[in-house]
Amino acid sequence: MSKSMMDFSDELRKHFEFLLNECVKSGVIDQNLYVEYDVKRGLRDSNGAGVLTGLTEISDVSAYEKVDGKKVPSEGKLYYQGYSVQDMVKGFEGRRYAFEETTYLLLFGELPNKKQLENFLAVISSCQTLSNQFIRDVIMKAASGNIMNSLQKSLLTLYSYDSDAENISTANVLRQSINLIAKIPVISIYAYWSYLHFKMDESLIIRNPKPEYSTAENILAMLRPDGKFTELEARVLDICLVIHAEHGGGNNSTFTTHVVTSSGTDTYSAIAAAIASLKGFRHGGANLKVRQMFEDIKAHITDWKDEGQLREYITKIVNKEAFDKSGLVYGIGHAVYTLSDPREVILRDYAVKLAEEKGRNDELQLYMDVERIAKEVIQKSRHLFKPLCANVDFYSGFVYDMLGIPEELYTPIFAISRISGWCAHRLEEIINNGKIIRPAYKYVGTHKPYYDLSDRYWD
Repeated sequence: MSKSMMDFSDELRKHFEFLLNECVKSGVIDQNLYVEYDVKRGLRDSNGAGVLTGLTEISDVSAYEKVDGKKVPSEGKLYYQGYSVQDMVKGFEGRRYAFEETTYLLLFGELPNKKQLENFLAVISSCQTLSNQFIRDVIMKAASGNIMNSLQKSLLTLYSYDSDAENISTANVLRQSINLIAKIPVISIYAYWSYLHFKMDESLIIRNPKPEYSTAENILAMLRPDGKFTELEARVLDICLVIHAEHGGGNNSTFTTHVVTSSGTDTYSAIAAAIASLKGFRHGGANLKVRQMFEDIKAHITDWKDEGQLREYITKIVNKEAFDKSGLVYGIGHAVYTLSDPREVILRDYAVKLAEEKGRNDELQLYMDVERIAKEVIQKSRHLFKPLCANVDFYSGFVYDMLGIPEELYTPIFAISRISGWCAHRLEEIINNGKIIRPAYKYVGTHKPYYDLSDRYWD
């Protein structure tokens, strides 16, 4: 029973439980009907592949290659506007503004030259600041322990501060997009500090973003009481933002952006809807579940280096006997990737560097051992023949923890990054002036005659 239900009187609780039972009874659908009517549940075919619902040039997610006319699993590849993300990350080595360059690429279709990047950085930095009135009246009022909800509230309220909020011309949406991309990091950190102060009775620290800092540098500077960070820490967070910025038009939050944009609504509503999608543990909240799972593993394993103990406990997790009893090893498996998730490959390399600096190599090894063992256990227990890989969520929570980022900000960091992709897709939807997205649902109920209230004799 939920905590809020405890406030009900005994009589009201009984009334609610009756309503709950009626709700559940009326909502159950025979699962065999999905097969009978060939319904693409979750917009996926029988093999789990996504059903094509649109076209995009923004990014490409590749996990197979054609060999003699057949699809064969391959190492995962991710392309932003045609550029390999792995090549981009290598090319960004030693640079401070990898995420900003990536954002420019997603919005405008090409990597910026030096002058274009300088102009873009000038515009972004000019949009970062928030008025004292907005900080006081919006972010600090009704502070929430879930920063994603604070983001939604702040986004929707920004509508009221925009004199041209309803204008969905390309020029105006681009202006709004750049403004939101710049402000979301600041709102997220301020919302976190507000939560600590008003809910946890800790000190309130509000530090202005520095125009000469990158997004990653500002996040760390605003988050830490002393405002200090190392070059490696900023570099790792910058790359985290790059690899989370975009992942095709079919992921849940980006598809939400397309769906809501296609209705003709405003930018603030569309991006707030995407944030609502990302909040879910099946999407952006998965990295937090990975961290919680590892805390559970560490609490039940006396020797991290004992492979027998690890294998036994992971088997319990898969058999729904341990952790949250869902049977899921969070961070293992992906809807598209098979042999590898390129984002996970990149992040694991940076996790190695950061673990060395932080003196957490033993914990890193635990992650690597769980990754290897979990794949074997899952494939054996579920009789899987296709390859299974770790996804980007597997290491991201560990990396954030090494960076000193609190769990409350794990999913907001994802949103800070992915808003670049969402805005690119919103602009693509608007520029191409597509039809409103309206897939069909098959009605499988029965038609009934209407009865007057006095003639309804059923219990």
